[in-house]
Amino acid sequence: MADDQGAAPRSTVERRNLLRRLASVRQIEKLPMFFLASLAVLTFVFVQIAALVFSGNSRNFDEWLLRAMRAPGDNGGPIGPAWLEGTVRDFTALGSTGVVVLIVVISALFLLITRKGHSALYVVLAVVGGTLLNNLLKIGFGRPRPDIITHGTEVHTLSFPSGHSMMSAVVYLTLGMLLARSQPDPRVKIFIFSVCVLLTLMIGLSRIYLGVHWPTDVLAGWTLGAGWALLCWMLMLWLQGQGQVESDR
Repeated sequence: MADDQGAAPRSTVERRNLLRRLASVRQIEKLPMFFLASLAVLTFVFVQIAALVFSGNSRNFDEWLLRAMRAPGDNGGPIGPAWLEGTVRDFTALGSTGVVVLIVVISALFLLITRKGHSALYVVLAVVGGTLLNNLLKIGFGRPRPDIITHGTEVHTLSFPSGHSMMSAVVYLTLGMLLARSQPDPRVKIFIFSVCVLLTLMIGLSRIYLGVHWPTDVLAGWTLGAGWALLCWMLMLWLQGQGQVESDR
């Protein structure tokens, strides 16, 4: 009897310990599952946008939105006062090659100074890889820039996907995630990431307002850039777990 009574409590304790271990595993698995699900959704959205563009079925929507940002009967300047157009040009410059390169170089140097050389290399490779992917897709789709309105700034490359939209997502979201992870306060994390998302949205919308991109170019750039940043971030976390990249904390 004594053995039977002692076995029951031990069995209960073992079950509780097993449940705790399973709960711990589930918590660990939640993050990669969320990342993978988000990446799958972003990839699906990009493929759908690309299919619409390739088939020509996005033309009506693209033209409607571009013309909606122009005064009726005027295919020249965008709606709104003259100062607004100048301000939007300032916003769009935040996604230009020169500004993006400057931000990446400064960020990489900062990481090197703080003895996070692998993190610096990660940022550089994420941006270089995203740039190559964007250029290859531009060549592959070969979509011309909008030809139904006057452009609000000079452009010389192909249109799909938007380089400004994609690279702003890659750069600002990547740096935002690095910076947010170093902050213990959840409110600070949310603020940092919200600012990075806002910058990405502003830059993309500025390309439509200035008439240098079809709206679907920008949508594709956002989804592709966010997906690329997420993929690189998943790799970063895995390398940190393997001890091959410095911790952000």
